[in-house]
Amino acid sequence: MSDLSDSNPALLEANQVRHRTPSPKPSRLDLGASSSEDVSEASAQDTSYPVSMDSATPPLPGTFKVGVSHDRNRRFRRTMEDAHAYIHDFGGVEGQGYFAIFDGHAGKKAAEWCGEHLHEIFLDTMKANPSAPIPEIFHKTFLETDKQLESNENHSGCTAITTFLRVDQQPSDADEKSQSPTRILCAANVGDARAVLCRNGKAIRLSYDHKGSDPQEVKRIVSAGGFIINNRVNGVIAVTRSLGDGTMKEFIVGSPYTTETTLSSQDPFFILACDGLWDVCSDQEAVDLVADIEDPQEASDKLLDYALRNFSTDNLSVMVVRLYH
Repeated sequence: MSDLSDSNPALLEANQVRHRTPSPKPSRLDLGASSSEDVSEASAQDTSYPVSMDSATPPLPGTFKVGVSHDRNRRFRRTMEDAHAYIHDFGGVEGQGYFAIFDGHAGKKAAEWCGEHLHEIFLDTMKANPSAPIPEIFHKTFLETDKQLESNENHSGCTAITTFLRVDQQPSDADEKSQSPTRILCAANVGDARAVLCRNGKAIRLSYDHKGSDPQEVKRIVSAGGFIINNRVNGVIAVTRSLGDGTMKEFIVGSPYTTETTLSSQDPFFILACDGLWDVCSDQEAVDLVADIEDPQEASDKLLDYALRNFSTDNLSVMVVRLYH
């Protein structure tokens, strides 16, 4: 068996990083409430502003805080098909985190299932492939998720934006405890949900929009025997990659776009959101709106309110993760 401490820093031994025992399974996050569990997962029915975790604790280097806001957008939508999840101390490593938003279509089942289980598949895949780079782990995870959704005879689908905040190296000496560990933000997405990093005040997109208007995606779909009408795959679905959508998997694949970004003190926060926000707000506008807001919950609330005021017509899910260096 491979030594995980030599091959995958995300699963280091106890003498190298501080560990915390994770919850055995996700706990349902009551809408409008806070959770002290390691895993928080929710699908929203209406407007909900959960309290960001550990909001009263002074921030330490190498930590983060999360704010999440979501809204059905009742003026335009009768149902809520989004789901989200976030995990503190992911993989039992203190300071690591997992964050995800899933935007469902043709029903909410695929998005809810991913909110409850994709992180489990990701962690199992990481343990089974300790030498593999994280982008490859994400690729295997998304393909396995697609298989399981298809085996469940689930005909709905969802876009996905997932990020893994990886602790690559953590100070062990007592004199270095005040220093921030080396952290890498790994992102993977299918569809048009996005991750945007604020770097020194500028918006850096960490994801890629897979849409029927994208020339590269159109070429791929046509080569597979499909077609695009009104920027929709076979005239039906607006995104060209997703999880689920088993009846159209020949064209709407689940292979994610991935990025890895080494973080520094110039990176104060990042934003995850479904297209309900990005349809009415540019990456830079989103960063500018919340750049001076220290509380991530207040920041996510502001972005959601901005989308509603600017007549977004879709379900809305916004997550802001504030990083401390």
